[in-house]
Amino acid sequence: MQRTSFAEMHCSIAQTLEVVGEWWSPLIVRDVYLGLHRFDDIAENLGISRNLLTQRLNYLVEHGVLERRQYQERPPRYGYHLTRAGSELVPPLMALMAWGNRWATPPGGPPVRLVHDGCGAEFTPTVSCSNCGEEVTAANVTPKAGPGAAVGPGTWVLSRKRA
Repeated sequence: MQRTSFAEMHCSIAQTLEVVGEWWSPLIVRDVYLGLHRFDDIAENLGISRNLLTQRLNYLVEHGVLERRQYQERPPRYGYHLTRAGSELVPPLMALMAWGNRWATPPGGPPVRLVHDGCGAEFTPTVSCSNCGEEVTAANVTPKAGPGAAVGPGTWVLSRKRA
């Protein structure tokens, strides 16, 4: 099924979805973060077709989320690793996981527990203000138009607020 492209939309969420919004992409990033680097291991864990996995890996490499590193010369074999951009995608995926644990928990409960290396405590990811550290929610944040809020799809509402 062909999906709509968000490439022309002036919205950071839309632009993010353009790169990692195809439904296998967050799962591939998750698997690489969890330590699966070889093609066959990722394919087996996800149950994804080799052709589709090849397409998704190539796209994620092309867009700077993953990088290929050769681990064998004959025949040449490559592993997949998170780039800086890919590593910075992990916390939002953890927040998405926390939402899933609360609102869409699989039978038997959450399949993953997160433990903070710094203090050893199990935790639930939250989003907080980078200035004061307070947890942010839909109720305590006011969205305002930014410099990229051009009049167009994805930012009509913000550009109208700015006007």
